[in-house]
Amino acid sequence: MAVVAPFMGLTYDFQRISDLSKLVAPPYDVISREEADAFYEQDPHNVVRLILGKKKKGDSDWDNTYTRAASYFHRWQDEGILVRTPGPALYLTTMTFRTEEGGRELTRLGLIALVRIEEENSGVILPHERTFSAHKEDRLRLMKTCNAQFSQIFGLYDDPDHAVLGAFKRVLRSPPRAAFLMPDGTSHRLWVIRDESLARHVARQMSSKSILIADGHHRYETARNYRNMMRARYGRRPGDRAYEYVMMYLSNMNDEGLIILPTHRVIRYAAGFRLEKFMGIITEWFQIRKSDFPKERIADRAASIKKRLAASGARRPAFFFFPGTGEHAYELTLKPGASDHMGDDLHPALRKLDVLVLSRFLLQRGLGFTKADLDNDELIHYESSMKRALSLVAEGSHQMAFLMNPTRMEHVIEIAGNGLVMPRKSTFFHPKVITGLVFNKIDPHERIPIP
Repeated sequence: MAVVAPFMGLTYDFQRISDLSKLVAPPYDVISREEADAFYEQDPHNVVRLILGKKKKGDSDWDNTYTRAASYFHRWQDEGILVRTPGPALYLTTMTFRTEEGGRELTRLGLIALVRIEEENSGVILPHERTFSAHKEDRLRLMKTCNAQFSQIFGLYDDPDHAVLGAFKRVLRSPPRAAFLMPDGTSHRLWVIRDESLARHVARQMSSKSILIADGHHRYETARNYRNMMRARYGRRPGDRAYEYVMMYLSNMNDEGLIILPTHRVIRYAAGFRLEKFMGIITEWFQIRKSDFPKERIADRAASIKKRLAASGARRPAFFFFPGTGEHAYELTLKPGASDHMGDDLHPALRKLDVLVLSRFLLQRGLGFTKADLDNDELIHYESSMKRALSLVAEGSHQMAFLMNPTRMEHVIEIAGNGLVMPRKSTFFHPKVITGLVFNKIDPHERIPIP
């Protein structure tokens, strides 16, 4: 099913650059403007200049964020800052991190390779979340201008026996080409593997698997749109042209280092909100447990709330509602059978999702939000940290918070397998795949060696 191949990636010159932590960054869509400015100041060759360029007054068709990214990209190659692997390679990575402050230390394995782009509904590459046209247009302009892919798409495959990456044990015992520690405490290692037998092993093992997109839905659709443009210009055959492939970070969904975090909803403002009216509406669908919740040292209660939510949500969707008015909070647990009233337009697999229960009952019916409101980032802030979500309400910048349990992996697999998609921000796979380890330069005349 999935076609996976090695490629001649571009990397920072490891012999010249000893600390990659100054050059890499998170995916572009989770970088705030303030963080982007900090990355700009950190190093003149930081990858943020490629993935999230600064806009300037007077930007034009010939001088803009995309053309400046292309200029940086070509200049860094000319100066030897970026160097190309001399032959097809696979790029093995490890990310070591702690689940939380003082929590367990985990390591996740990932393999960066090329994967053949598939048609929509092929059943080979499975999306699970909605995409938005503005993001795809932005990434397509960047890809067209630079003829390159700077960020890996995060793909997951099912491998309970760890057959794919189990073959790399010998590699993991050897010194990595790069190793560095990020300010958040996450440590990274990278190996460049030019071993044809390992490439054939990966290709053979992955040929019977499908790949679930964990992160990078917009970038995958962008790569397919770019491929279609290149086909129109250079032809569809043969099928091993470089533009027929996209760079992915592949990880086993059975890896203990793969974590799904919740994405809490923090509401900036709900017009006409009255607590008594809201609670009166939702009592039809939720069992409500009221508790004292003074605002002093509110973030310190996150751990206990997490445990309570996990227990309440073991069988049915559950939420912790903090309205920010008064000194109380509310634990909301869906009543048995209430999901039958979510609407006839929903597939049974979607009725299991906490995010859709919250959307249909609490946000739309309870607060009166429209579907357009649900896509309004000025209205709803998405936050993976429970402490930060509580603090935003306690300090008064936001009106209320709905704290959630994470989406379960089995639900993600079921929904993707049924050809369905979740609402945006349904999953937050952690840790995010770092950008800047490897780049994919796309030459329309280059052929990809299929093992």
